[in-house]
Amino acid sequence: MAYVDGFVVPVPKRNLKAYLTMSRKGRKVWLDHGALEYRECAGDDIGAKKGIAAFPRTLKLKPGETVFFSWITYKSKAHRDRVNAKVMKDPRLNSMMDGKGMPFDAKRMVYGGFRVLISE
Repeated sequence: MAYVDGFVVPVPKRNLKAYLTMSRKGRKVWLDHGALEYRECAGDDIGAKKGIAAFPRTLKLKPGETVFFSWITYKSKAHRDRVNAKVMKDPRLNSMMDGKGMPFDAKRMVYGGFRVLISE
């Protein structure tokens, strides 16, 4: 059964270029180690709708921030675990893992692993 790691990240617009540079590097590393798909999607229509908890309110977006909804797809949870073990050892990500140069506040990132129940 397919498996997906999902992320929601508030990103200051002034850091957009750095975030995309980091994401492109991450995409290459994850795909090189066997991930099936890596997507980064920038918020476009994220305003509040009546009765719905929208991204800006839920993430407490600050002025000048946008939100990214991202995911990485794998064959299964076991496949995800194998790929991520390799990714975490990959030296290409060392500069991204120190936390100092992050183009967003990692404490506000939302993350989870999901079993795919319905597809296509």
